[in-house]
Amino acid sequence: MSRYDGKRVVITGGSSGLGLAAAQYLVDNGARVLVTGRNQDTLDDAARRLGDHGTAVRSDTSSLAEIEALADRVRDEFSTVDALVANAGIGSFDAFFDVTEQTFDEVFAINTKGPFFTVQKLAPLLSDGAGVVLTTSVANQTGWDALSVYSASKAALRSMARTLSRELLPRGIRVNALSPGSIDTGKLDKEVPEKVDALKAQFEQSSPMKRWGHPAEFAPAVAFLAFDATYVAGIELVVDGGESQL
Repeated sequence: MSRYDGKRVVITGGSSGLGLAAAQYLVDNGARVLVTGRNQDTLDDAARRLGDHGTAVRSDTSSLAEIEALADRVRDEFSTVDALVANAGIGSFDAFFDVTEQTFDEVFAINTKGPFFTVQKLAPLLSDGAGVVLTTSVANQTGWDALSVYSASKAALRSMARTLSRELLPRGIRVNALSPGSIDTGKLDKEVPEKVDALKAQFEQSSPMKRWGHPAEFAPAVAFLAFDATYVAGIELVVDGGESQL
């Protein structure tokens, strides 16, 4: 018997990067996992990788209507859910005076509003004692250049790990945050190709381990908070090679 046999998991933003690594880890350990994303090609690839225990659903976490539709799909697919990982998010690398209202609204819609309403709409489907994991970032406790909006959006999410835990604990539902540092998912190459080499060198140099992390090193921490950390609520677990701690 595998460790998470029969467990039902929803991972938003699970069709690539850290979310897909977590989904693959859970599937490999017996869970059934539904992942979401916005790009159909990426979703199709994720479905092939995850196999029979994986389901890939197109859903935009910035849209309340699509979150509500996702809740209906999850109800049809799983009936109840044992773990919810609100992982969908985008980066923003604009200097302070270059930030526009459109950028600000988009980042907060996806990184902060989306996870909040995802938990709200899926909470009725969570089994008593379920685990909720919010993906934050070490940027929420640092002062890096050109990350003001992104960092603020993740800091708000970290706060939600506390407040939502307090509200859901009467059902035994634990809400925790998982904070990745410099993990090479290929995201920077797509979002800021003109800055990627400099950013990678900077992050690598700042790491006590002098290297980037791998998505596979993030995945077990998701499972830990979702299932194994039964006496842990409202924390932020940092997975960054000591970058923000040492």
